[in-house]
Amino acid sequence: MRKIFGPKLPGYLLLFVGLTGIMLGAAPAALAVPPTDVVVADRAGVLDSNTLLPALRKIDFYQPTKVAVYTYNGSAADNLNEEVLRFARIEHPDWISPDGQKWADGLFIFALDPVGRHVGTYMGEDRKVSLEQRDDIQNASKDLLRDAQWTEGTIAGIRRGAELINQPWYRSTAFLVTAWSSAGAVVAGAGAWLLVRWRTRVGSRREIARGDANYANVSMDLQVTELNAGTIPESSRYGSTVLEKHRTFLSRYAAATGLSNQVHALTRRQLSRRASLSLARQYADAAAELDALDDVISDTNALLNRGSIWATAWDRQLAPFRSDLAGIEGLLAKRHGEGGSATAAALRSFRDRSQRDIERWTAELSDGSISPETALDRLRDARTELSELLRSHAETVISGYARNDREAGLMRKEMEQAQAGAGKKQRPRYEPSILGTVYPSYYFFSVPTFNTGLSTGVSSVSTARGGTTTGYGGSGGSFSGSGSSSSF
Repeated sequence: MRKIFGPKLPGYLLLFVGLTGIMLGAAPAALAVPPTDVVVADRAGVLDSNTLLPALRKIDFYQPTKVAVYTYNGSAADNLNEEVLRFARIEHPDWISPDGQKWADGLFIFALDPVGRHVGTYMGEDRKVSLEQRDDIQNASKDLLRDAQWTEGTIAGIRRGAELINQPWYRSTAFLVTAWSSAGAVVAGAGAWLLVRWRTRVGSRREIARGDANYANVSMDLQVTELNAGTIPESSRYGSTVLEKHRTFLSRYAAATGLSNQVHALTRRQLSRRASLSLARQYADAAAELDALDDVISDTNALLNRGSIWATAWDRQLAPFRSDLAGIEGLLAKRHGEGGSATAAALRSFRDRSQRDIERWTAELSDGSISPETALDRLRDARTELSELLRSHAETVISGYARNDREAGLMRKEMEQAQAGAGKKQRPRYEPSILGTVYPSYYFFSVPTFNTGLSTGVSSVSTARGGTTTGYGGSGGSFSGSGSSSSF
C-alpha cells in the first residue's frame, strides 16, 4: 500500500521554510552600537546615577542614538507629554527639531513621574516606533516602577526601547510570529473550533444535570409545598409576601417543565451550540430558584407557626448573616481592604456585637419572649445596619485607592452594579431565605457582593490607568512629535 503519511514535511511547508531561509539569508546584518550620548535630568531625585549611567552606556541600539532621561514630581492629573515638551523647550531646545514641530532626529527620551505615576517615551522621526511598540517599551518598566524601583525600571524601559527602535524587519515579533504560525494556522483554527464546540456541549450537559437535580426535588415535594403554603398565616407581614410568591409557583413550575422538555429534546450536535447552552442555563436557573422557593415556603410555615422544625428553619434564616459576619475579617485583610481604618473598626465591633445578639434572639425566640415576626425584624435591622457599614467602608476603600474623582466614580459604579446584581458576568441572585424572598436581591449589601465590587472596581481602575495619552496638551500648540505616556 502506498504511504500517505511519513516523516517528511508537506510540500507547502518545505516551500515556506525555503522561502524563509532565502529571505533571512538576504537580510543585512544588524548593527549593535552604544548610545552616542546619555543625558539625565533627574528633577525628581529618584535615580541612582552610579547604577544608571554605566548600565545605559552598555545598551546596544541598531542605529547611533542619543538617550535622554527626564524625571519630575507631578500629579496624577498631569499630562506628562506636555511637561516633557515644556521642559525641552526651556532647558533642552536641542531635543527639538529645527522647525520646532518634532523631536530631534537620532533622539530617544524616557520620562518618568514617580508621584503622578506616569511613564513616557518620545523619539525623533528617524527613531519612531508604532504606538503599540511604545506601549511595549513602557510596559517593560512598569512592574519595577510599581515597586518604586525607579532606576531599574528606567533601565528596563530603555533596554526594551533599544530592542525595538530601528529593529530589522527579520527580527520583528510580527515577522517571527507570522513565519512560524502560518503553517499551523489552518490546523489550529480547526482545533479551536472543535474545542469550543466540545466545551459548549459539556457545559450544556452540566447545566441540564444541574437543572434536573433541582427539578426532581421540586416535583417530588410539590404536594408538600402546597400543604405548607396552605397553613402560612396571611396576617403575617412575612407570610403574606411569601404567599404572593407562591401564587406564581405553579405557573413557574409549568414554565420550567417546558424548558426541561426543550433541553432534553436537543441532539448531540445541537448541544454544541451556544444557543443551546443558554437555554440549558435558563432551565437550570429556573429549577434552582423553584427548589429554593419551596424550601422557603416550608421554613416560613414552620417558623411562623412554631412547628416542630422551627429551630432548623430559624438557623437557615441566620445562615446568610452568619456567613457575612464570618467574612468580615477576610474582607479587611485583602489588599486595598483598608483594615486599619475607622470604618474597619466599626465593622469588627458590629461583628462581635451581632454574634452575641444572635444568641440572645435565639434564646428569646425559644422561650417565647419574642415572636417569630420580631426575630425576623431584628435580623432585618441588623443586616440593614451591616449594609450601611459596608457602604461606609466602601467609601474608605475608594478614597484609599482612587487617585482622582474620575477613578473614585468608576469604583463607586462597580460597587453599585455589584450590589444591584448588574455587574459583569454576574448570574441571577436569589437568597433562599424568608428575608431574601420578601426583599429584592439588592436590598442587603453582603460581604461577597462587597468583595465582587472591590475586585471589579480595582480592575477597572487599573485598566484605565494603563490608558495611553498621545497629545501634548493646550501648551503644545502644533507640536506633533512621536511620543506617548501611560500610568503605572
